[in-house]
Amino acid sequence: MKLFFHFGRYFILIKRTFGRPEKLSIFRSRIFEEINNLGIGSLGIVAIISVFIGAVITIQSAFNFSNPLVPIYAVGVAVRDSMILEFSPAIISLILAGKIGSSIASEIGTMRVTEQIDALEIMGINAPGYLIQPKIIAAMLFSPILVIFSMFLGILGGYVFGLLSGVVTNYEFVLGITYQFRPFNVVYALIKGVVFAFIFASVPAYHGYYTKGGSLEVGRSSTKGVVYSSVLILAFDLILTQLLLA
Repeated sequence: MKLFFHFGRYFILIKRTFGRPEKLSIFRSRIFEEINNLGIGSLGIVAIISVFIGAVITIQSAFNFSNPLVPIYAVGVAVRDSMILEFSPAIISLILAGKIGSSIASEIGTMRVTEQIDALEIMGINAPGYLIQPKIIAAMLFSPILVIFSMFLGILGGYVFGLLSGVVTNYEFVLGITYQFRPFNVVYALIKGVVFAFIFASVPAYHGYYTKGGSLEVGRSSTKGVVYSSVLILAFDLILTQLLLA
């Protein structure tokens, strides 16, 4: 029954979040502020992880494709499909769930235990709409950019490290990443990125919003937000894969 209680309270919070928006000027400035904090602030870690993931996939694929019956350009195909279909949308979202999710839960949880949210509500401000809605929209708007950024750097990292290690030539790798390319795979990855962004922004916000106690409970809410959003990302990864690619 506790599970249904949390589901119900979560959907009620989402309804309040998107129920009564603030003034357009305040709403716009809040979104740009959150894009800067959540999106642009994550470019560095996304870049580093994507480059090294692409490099590792390239080297491992070349090692596993040592059979002479398997063409070398299959390394490029493996890097391209792995980055586009799974690593860029799903793995990057899991990492952002840890970075962004914990930040959202901690920020909102701290505002709850210090009674700042109560002060907003006393002033007649829709606290979920003012605090949570810009974070969710900013995450959903910037997530496709991060996914594309990750795809590009992952493939580039695989290309550079593949050439430096000598496991693949320039011609073979370029042939692989262009061989039977399906543009829908990119659309599929972007859809997953937007859905995952909604999850890792809203679930930690829920746990932060209903924090009770002090600083210790804020830390626990942050941990719960990251764990539950990560589990939901994996679950929806399976669901979306079944719906869009089956």
